[in-house]
Amino acid sequence: VQLQASGGGLVQPGGSLRLSCAASGSIFRIDRMAWYRQAPGKQRELVASIRSDGVKDYADFVKGRFTISRDNNKNTVYLQMESLKPEDTAVYYCNADLKINFYAVSTNWWGQGTQVTVSS
Repeated sequence: VQLQASGGGLVQPGGSLRLSCAASGSIFRIDRMAWYRQAPGKQRELVASIRSDGVKDYADFVKGRFTISRDNNKNTVYLQMESLKPEDTAVYYCNADLKINFYAVSTNWWGQGTQVTVSS
């Protein structure tokens, strides 16, 4: 199983970016999908999550600015980021709880991270 994140880059304050993360490999079912971020010198923190039933949860610092969504047919999770601030600068990681077959327990997987830099 692999989680491949993309869409990061350099953007000016107030700008927008859309991150994508596609899960591939032997996947039976994906339960929760999420985005985390880690800024230099700081701990990794949860940004947003979305369950298989579509229920979403956001960290307070992104509410009203970021939107998480998923395409279950493509095993892909997205993060639409609006009104970006310099403090949003971090490496963004996708994360998923998934089962590789019917009998397996759900396990947690991480993507490789994509850099988001907000600067003028």
